[in-house]
Amino acid sequence: MAPRLDYNAAAPAGMKALGGVYGYVSQSLPRMLVNLVYLRISLLNGCAYCIDMHSRDLTKDGLPQEKLVLVPVWHEAGDLFSQQEKAALRWAETVTRVAETAVPEAEFEAVRAVFSEKEVADLTIAIGLMNAYNRLAISFRNTPAAVKAIA
Repeated sequence: MAPRLDYNAAAPAGMKALGGVYGYVSQSLPRMLVNLVYLRISLLNGCAYCIDMHSRDLTKDGLPQEKLVLVPVWHEAGDLFSQQEKAALRWAETVTRVAETAVPEAEFEAVRAVFSEKEVADLTIAIGLMNAYNRLAISFRNTPAAVKAIA
């Protein structure tokens, strides 16, 4: 599929603003946790570009392959994922699917049980950001690095 539009060139100020949020999130939460959340959101949204990027980032940061391949079914992976990772992944799913879930109180209580208020706010900012990036990459047909490598 050919890219439709270079959104970085078309809206550099907007992309810089998103980059500022990305930088904030990168400083506020553990990198591995954020990338797990970004990967899960990208899987939910079907964003090939972001799935490729975050899988590579997680691998580069040392996430074992066995854990990487189980991200889509993390809830079936027993103790492979920590309580914090499970809470973050669950929160990412319910917030990403907000139109379907309305973000139930039980989900909020579950994430608050393992994260501070600031961490929950920052995690939710990260979730919103990745959903925005997914929509850009999908809408404008960003090409995954893996596809570029074989082209």
